[in-house]
Amino acid sequence: MRLRRRTWRKAVNAAAMFLSACTALFGLVMLGWILSDTAVKGIRAINWDFFVRLPTPPGETHGGLANAMLGTLILTATAAAMSVPAGILAGTWLAEFGRRGRLAAVVRTVADVLTGAPSIVVGVFVYLVLVRPFGHFSGWAGAVALAILMLPVVTRTTEEMLLLVPDAMRESALALGAPLWRVLIGIVYRAARAGMLTGILLAISRAAGETAPLLFTSLNSPYWGKSLNQPMPSLTVTLFNYAMSPYDEWQTQAWGAALVVTGAVLATTVTARIWLRRTTQRT
Repeated sequence: MRLRRRTWRKAVNAAAMFLSACTALFGLVMLGWILSDTAVKGIRAINWDFFVRLPTPPGETHGGLANAMLGTLILTATAAAMSVPAGILAGTWLAEFGRRGRLAAVVRTVADVLTGAPSIVVGVFVYLVLVRPFGHFSGWAGAVALAILMLPVVTRTTEEMLLLVPDAMRESALALGAPLWRVLIGIVYRAARAGMLTGILLAISRAAGETAPLLFTSLNSPYWGKSLNQPMPSLTVTLFNYAMSPYDEWQTQAWGAALVVTGAVLATTVTARIWLRRTTQRT
């Protein structure tokens, strides 16, 4: 009987491992397919003009998406400045002070709902709050929409990473007379920084690749985004418009924009990981 149960468990385990490996392989194949297709088609649009010149009307060549790249950087950086500090503070409160309280449960539920909410719903909400009352689209509205999408990701990731830090580390530091704020910054944050950084990068990557909320908030512009009080160009919205156009030149530039977005997210993630690994080794 025991031998039969052991054989059955081994068979089930082998089947589960095989299915898991097949699923992972399928995901890697699809990811490689998407990345290779984007690279092959997007590399045709990559040249000096693509990075330094403004968009040109249909039929004209030597146009670029410099304004859209700069606009995306401005929108993403502004959204990160709004959401990352707030998300870290909210996650810290949930992990260190709220924990099992009723208010903490409500905050977690709201964060989970926002995490799974369609981005277009957030865009419509910000449109009704910040665009329609003021009578014009603006970069501020786009940044707020992206910040709303980033906030729950940073909050929940920060909470989960801080909860993984053993309470013994906190208690040891407090027993030595260290104030609570120094324990959090010097010990707890340092122990959880890898996971926190991963959550921040995940939130930034999501914001940098969003299109739907920007269509309702910052709209787009073929010119330089000189002020957040005006419609702000963005790479994703320009990609959407160019991909839907019937012009071959614009469609080629849409593939180039997709390659730039993908490459920027990948480069940021890899650079942050390398920097974090070196910093961890030194400490």
